[in-house]
Amino acid sequence: MIRTDATELGDARRRVEALVCDLPGGGVDERMFAEPWELRAFAMAVAAYHNGKYEWSEFQLSLIQAIRQWEAGGAGEPWSYYEHWLTALESVLAENGVLSDADVDARTREVLAVPRNANHHEAHREPVAVSPARA
Repeated sequence: MIRTDATELGDARRRVEALVCDLPGGGVDERMFAEPWELRAFAMAVAAYHNGKYEWSEFQLSLIQAIRQWEAGGAGEPWSYYEHWLTALESVLAENGVLSDADVDARTREVLAVPRNANHHEAHREPVAVSPARA
């Protein structure tokens, strides 16, 4: 018997892989994502969109705004497209009531509590589990 959640996860993974392959620089010899977290941020944005958490145009506008803010800040921080992607994702999820500042703060504290030698620098191929939203 095939688990429904496993089938849904496989379907979601195939959708993300198809999107990644269609992006410029998505060839086998070219590296799209410099770090594993960048792929995860990309996949989370796509998954949230497919689950109806926001409209894609909202995300696009939020990404444009995040990049403009970086440009207006005198570019003191190094350029990172996926940092802006993540900022945009957090913004649209917060604006749509999916994510609160308290959620982000709690998760940040959780991540920072993990020891530095916990192999974060290595790619992990396991599926990412996302807890359902709390009402």
